[in-house]
Amino acid sequence: MTRELDHRRTRPRLWGRASTWVAVYGIVLALIGFWPQPVDSGAGGFLRLITRVFPLLTYERIEFGSNILLFVPLGVGLAVLLGGSRYLVMPVALLVSLAIESVQAVYIAARTPSVYDIIANVSGAALGLVAVAVFEAWRRSRDQSA
Repeated sequence: MTRELDHRRTRPRLWGRASTWVAVYGIVLALIGFWPQPVDSGAGGFLRLITRVFPLLTYERIEFGSNILLFVPLGVGLAVLLGGSRYLVMPVALLVSLAIESVQAVYIAARTPSVYDIIANVSGAALGLVAVAVFEAWRRSRDQSA
C-alpha cells in the first residue's frame, strides 16, 4: 500500500504531465493547420473592425502575430518534454511548420501556404523555448537566494 501511495505522489496525474498537454496541443494544431478553410474565414467583419480602429494592425500583422502565438505552446511543451535535448526544439518546430505549409500547398486549395507563416511559427516556438529558459533561471535564482 505504501509503495502505491509513493508511486502516486511521484508520478503526475494525466493532466499534470507535459506529454498530455503537448498531445492535446498537437491535435489542436493539426485541426487549425489542416482545416479545409482558412480558420479566420468567419472573422472577416471583426478583423476589418480591428484594422479600422487600429490602423497599425493590418490583416498581415494580425495573421503574423497569430502564427507566432500559435507556436509558443509548442516551444514551451517541447522544452519541458525534451529537457536536456532542448537543442531539438527549433528543428522540430521548423519541420512541423514545413509539414503544415506543404500539406496546405499540395492538398488544401482554400489555404495559402507562406514562407512568412514558417518564419512566424518558428519564431513562436523560439519564444516559448526562451520563456521556459527564463522561467527556470528565475526559479533557480529564487531557490538559491532562499
